[in-house]
Amino acid sequence: MFRRVRETAPGGLVPLAWGFAIAAHLGFVGDRPVLIAHLVMDALLVLFVALSWRDMRAGVLRAWRLVILAGIPVTLAGTVGLLRAAAPESAPLVAVSVVGWTLLPVPALWYTGRESNGPARTVNYVAAAVSLVGALVYLAALVAGAVPTSPPRLVGLALVGLGQTVGIVDAVVRY
Repeated sequence: MFRRVRETAPGGLVPLAWGFAIAAHLGFVGDRPVLIAHLVMDALLVLFVALSWRDMRAGVLRAWRLVILAGIPVTLAGTVGLLRAAAPESAPLVAVSVVGWTLLPVPALWYTGRESNGPARTVNYVAAAVSLVGALVYLAALVAGAVPTSPPRLVGLALVGLGQTVGIVDAVVRY
């Protein structure tokens, strides 16, 4: 049963995480719940990679293991930033976390497409492209100083969430 949870849970957690990020950008969720979500993500990422290490040692799963490994310090940066939310120097740490997670899965989605056949190839290439466009829109808006509720930042997050959700749901259903 636990193996099945590891195989299917990301299909729900990825869209949930991006929906939560959008809600936080809109001000519907405060810093404390976002901090708690980061702490949960820190724990889940470490637990997931530890329990799945052997299963993820080759092929596209190895690429995803690298995403998770790189994502642990990226998520921890956001956690540290949120722990110090009142300090001005904390904002870049939170930004590193958000931008990091917009970009980290893109190469793995592309690689998954390259290593797949038939519809899975197209689905993963499209998921990678949509995610990348969203990440670039979000990053450009962030660098330009757009407020969190600005349409470019929200659209960027929505595109990232859509692309990553399509990729993970396809993987859960197909494999």
